[in-house]
This record gives sequence, C-alpha cells and structure tokens, in this order.
Amino acid sequence: MDGRGRWMDNVFIERLWRTIKYEEIYLFEHSTVTALREGVGKWFVRYNDWRPHAPLGNLTPAMFLSQRSQRS
Repeated sequence: MDGRGRWMDNVFIERLWRTIKYEEIYLFEHSTVTALREGVGKWFVRYNDWRPHAPLGNLTPAMFLSQRSQRS
C-alpha cells in the first residue's frame, strides 16, 4: 500500500464494508457461517443488480457494465 492514491482505494473498501455491516450483518441474525455467506451473497446481488448508484447516472452496476460493453 505504498504509492500515490492508495489511501483512496482503502476509503472505498471501508465504505463498502460499513454498508454491508449496517444493511445485512447487523440487521439479520445469521446462526451459521453458511447462513452469513448466503446473506452477504444475496446482499451483493441486490447491490449490483437492483440498487441504483448515483455516480453511475442512477443505473445499477450491472446495467452500467452492459451498456459499456455494448459500446465497445
């Protein structure tokens, strides 16, 4: 983690994990590690396929990537 801009990478990862904790892990009681993995997996599906993101023009990441690949 040395070099310019590396601290900025950490900011995005920390924000992502904070969101996962507050929207999935702290809200639902996962009784096993398998249940936790399934819950986090479902959260990522929702995050990427359903939830719009303002920096992407209110598109979901999946929609943004499919539009980007169609242009190429």
